[in-house]
Amino acid sequence: MMRIHRLLILIIVLTTVTSPLRSIGAIIQNGENPDSIIHKAKAIIKDEEEKIEEKIAEEHEHLAQEIAQDSLHPSSTLWMKQLVENGFRIHDPNIYYPRFPRFLLKVYNWGDRTFNSYDPDYVIGTGKNWKLQGKSYNWFETSSIFFPRNSILNMHSDLFADAGGHISFMAVSVGYMWNMNELFKKSTSRHTFNFDFTCSRFTINIQSTKSDGGMILTKLGDYNDGRHFHYDFNDVVINTFYVDAYYFFNNKRYSNAAAYSYSKYQLKSAGTAIVGFNFTEQNMNMDFSSLPDEMLEHLPLETPYYTFHHKDYAILGGYGYNWVLKPRRWLINVTAMGAIGYKRTYEDATDGKRDLVANNYKLSVGSVYNHKALFVGGVLKINGFLYYNSNFTHFNTLNTFSIIVGMRF
Repeated sequence: MMRIHRLLILIIVLTTVTSPLRSIGAIIQNGENPDSIIHKAKAIIKDEEEKIEEKIAEEHEHLAQEIAQDSLHPSSTLWMKQLVENGFRIHDPNIYYPRFPRFLLKVYNWGDRTFNSYDPDYVIGTGKNWKLQGKSYNWFETSSIFFPRNSILNMHSDLFADAGGHISFMAVSVGYMWNMNELFKKSTSRHTFNFDFTCSRFTINIQSTKSDGGMILTKLGDYNDGRHFHYDFNDVVINTFYVDAYYFFNNKRYSNAAAYSYSKYQLKSAGTAIVGFNFTEQNMNMDFSSLPDEMLEHLPLETPYYTFHHKDYAILGGYGYNWVLKPRRWLINVTAMGAIGYKRTYEDATDGKRDLVANNYKLSVGSVYNHKALFVGGVLKINGFLYYNSNFTHFNTLNTFSIIVGMRF
């Protein structure tokens, strides 16, 4: 388009230059005196210069209108092609976004400035939008019921192991995990779901687990003289669902994402107070009726059927700290939180419907080693749930441990 525009201007100049030459030649042929010829020639040239300027201005205006017209109606998929070609750098000024994608980018930029800004002396971005990760995810559950006179009913699950990988672009991740227990022919019916969203100011975590069987009894009242033993116990179903949402007060200098999402670099050690909300629902069913008679007679419960069903609504608070070890490649995080609030048990629970105080506890330990685009991380999380009444105290935990190897690009 620009070449055609230059050619048109050249034609305009040539045609307007030849026109005054013809007019001046006609004046000379009339035999007028030299002073009159020069005066009339200057007037003709000045008039033609004005015409040239006017025509060039018109051509420029026409070209601008064509460019504006093209920009108003670009290809609806051109911006996608541009994103692919530039490696998904969404802020490249050469990308033309249609109206709606441009609106979404503005919303993202506002959210990034408002909820994901840091003090660059303490936290910086990795400069990469993509992450490819391999992950080993392992979890197990424990359940302990404490009765008067130091009588304890204690059990824990097998170690449930999953392995797989996923690829992430900014906050979006897609992957798949395989049940590794099946390789050892010791698989238990189970289900896990996890959702995490973290920014500088807050984080949201949703966790859902279900296991059917796979428990090991290690203590049963005064059976075996109260000493530990090992007995495979499969007549137990445990469902746990919880939501945590909490706010980081020192969000300019402390990055939770640096320790657990690997999307930031923590440059200096920093800690923060944490406050938020916790919702928990648990439904646990244990059937001890299948135990051998010599074990069943030592069961400290009043009946061989125990059901534990409750919902908790609690205020969550605690503290997290990031230690940066020289030469700033190692990062270690420890976060401890407690929740207190309202617990409601349901009619199908062994204790029936009751209104109680909720007490839950959370501990997270994370470490990561960064080397250029590569990283290796480990994460340990312990979630504890406490229930107590006049007859016993029940404390159960959900514990996870992960090893992550990945690269950013």
